[in-house]
Amino acid sequence: MSSVIFFFIWLGFKHILPDGFDHILFILGLFLLNPRLKPVLLQATCFTIAHTITLILSAKNIIVFDPDIVEPLISLSIVFIAIENIFIKEVKPWRYAIVFIFGLIHGLGFAGALKETSIDENTFYSSLISFNIGVELGQFAVIFLAYFIIGKWYANESWYRKKILYPLSILIGVIAIYLTLIRI
Repeated sequence: MSSVIFFFIWLGFKHILPDGFDHILFILGLFLLNPRLKPVLLQATCFTIAHTITLILSAKNIIVFDPDIVEPLISLSIVFIAIENIFIKEVKPWRYAIVFIFGLIHGLGFAGALKETSIDENTFYSSLISFNIGVELGQFAVIFLAYFIIGKWYANESWYRKKILYPLSILIGVIAIYLTLIRI
């Protein structure tokens, strides 16, 4: 049983680092608007709750979506966050709702990664929970790395928006547009 748990934790982590380039862009986009740990961890929690819901429903085949639709939607969610970063100055309460909705979509993408493995019915829930823990560990690694590279040192600088937020959000948006186009 412990080998199954560790396998799925590793699989979830690997789905973010190094394989989840689009998910890394999404998390970085969330981080950039307010590069302090509390706001980004609250957004990541909304994202986690949402993607857990669709991950379970999709893994149980209660809801099924075509990856040809889900993958471009994931890219478009990244574009949205990048654009929003440019036009708003702080994390608004409605951003948590938007992140939750995008988490539902990303959960369908996570489910696609899980479907590549065969989950034994006897270890279904422990495998799913372990995969989700791995995803969270990967996301937290991205958040804490970004915090120690950018947030800790530059978040309070007057030039942060102009020299860090805008250029990186534009870069994330352009990459996400490209990802959307190649996924369509």
